[in-house]
Amino acid sequence: MEKMIAGKTIAVNEEGYLTDFNQWDRNVAEEIAKENEVEMSDKHWKVIEYLQKEHQNQVPLSIRKIGKSNVVDIKEFYELFPNGPLKISTKIAGIPKPASCL
Repeated sequence: MEKMIAGKTIAVNEEGYLTDFNQWDRNVAEEIAKENEVEMSDKHWKVIEYLQKEHQNQVPLSIRKIGKSNVVDIKEFYELFPNGPLKISTKIAGIPKPASCL
């Protein structure tokens, strides 16, 4: 499945998650963030970088793990990415939806 994001044809799954991380860039992330009503700040980008690094290291992601990351606490994570912080943040990061998200 494909979707036009930031002027590019991007491969996504049925839930809108990128299926090819090589197509991710900050412009794509910004547009996905806007679609999810998230205005990106420096703190948002720190979380995104952390998620990408953990995914690259094949570390399973969970809200609890992110809350213990020294990047953001759980309360702030929910404030940064309301309406499903782990689902939305991983979508913006261009990585697959974590198994911990149903």
